[in-house]
Amino acid sequence: MAYFIIRVLFIILCAIAGYFISPFGLAAYWGLVVGIAIALGVILCDIKLRTVPTRIIIFSLSGLIVGLLTASLAGYLIDKSALSLNYQLGVRLFLFLSLSYIGLIIGAKKGERFNIEEIKSTLRSRSIEKKYKILDTSVIIDGRIYDILETGFLEGDLITPQFVLKELQKVADSSDSLKRNRGRRGLDILQKMKKFSGINVQISETDFPDIKEVDHKLIELSRYMGGKIVTNDFNLNKIAQLRGVKVLNINELANALKPVVLPGEYMRVFIIKEGKEATQGVAYLDDGTMVVVDNARQHIGKNIEIIVTSVLQTTAGKMIFGRYEHEV
Repeated sequence: MAYFIIRVLFIILCAIAGYFISPFGLAAYWGLVVGIAIALGVILCDIKLRTVPTRIIIFSLSGLIVGLLTASLAGYLIDKSALSLNYQLGVRLFLFLSLSYIGLIIGAKKGERFNIEEIKSTLRSRSIEKKYKILDTSVIIDGRIYDILETGFLEGDLITPQFVLKELQKVADSSDSLKRNRGRRGLDILQKMKKFSGINVQISETDFPDIKEVDHKLIELSRYMGGKIVTNDFNLNKIAQLRGVKVLNINELANALKPVVLPGEYMRVFIIKEGKEATQGVAYLDDGTMVVVDNARQHIGKNIEIIVTSVLQTTAGKMIFGRYEHEV
């Protein structure tokens, strides 16, 4: 209510001033209209500026001051030139308007990327590249990142960008029940990570409005901060590597930790289904590795001992091929 009264009084004062001063040689009633228009414009700017972050306002004003000072210096040089007075006024007006605008825009852009928390973290660490781990949406939803934190193998600052949180919230609000559950699981995992002792989980406000895709935003953020992307997205992994950004891929870590078996070794497996070939049976290890066994179709639902014949490593994971022999 107080703001409303102040704004009404401001409009009345501007209207009275415009009526009596009559700027630009206008008639009194036109001066009244100009005064009201100026008051409304100022109030509109006030309302708009309320939603603008303080750091952007500060940087914009700083840019404006630099632009005005530069224009004043250039105007001093123009006064000393041999140009006519009309040309001097026109050039000075152009310089003041253009340099002021450029200063405002550059200041606003710098303000968007300014993050005091990131600067503090930079000062606390000599090696930014080893410190920052930037999480993408898929690895938060996946949840295994929390299991890795519990083992103590991952340390440093974990960065969750604001645009990733927005994407996660969008998934959690999806009309599809499966997507909705996955999104809510991701939010729960993130909340657990923030409570985990020994790990600093930060929310980064840095954004890149000109870039639409979240994957490309992540790549730009990692390049800007000098960090590594933590993901299990195969396509993001490849794109980031092409752009020279380091990636920690959870799936690659999981594959690297699977048990090592060599041809000629024996292992015991449980055959759960038929294979593609006539005599094949299929089993799975505890970590999900598929084991294809020749001569095992008739032993579905049984534990048998097999001999490993070969191991195939693919981008999707590891496959083990074996053979069942009665005499094994």
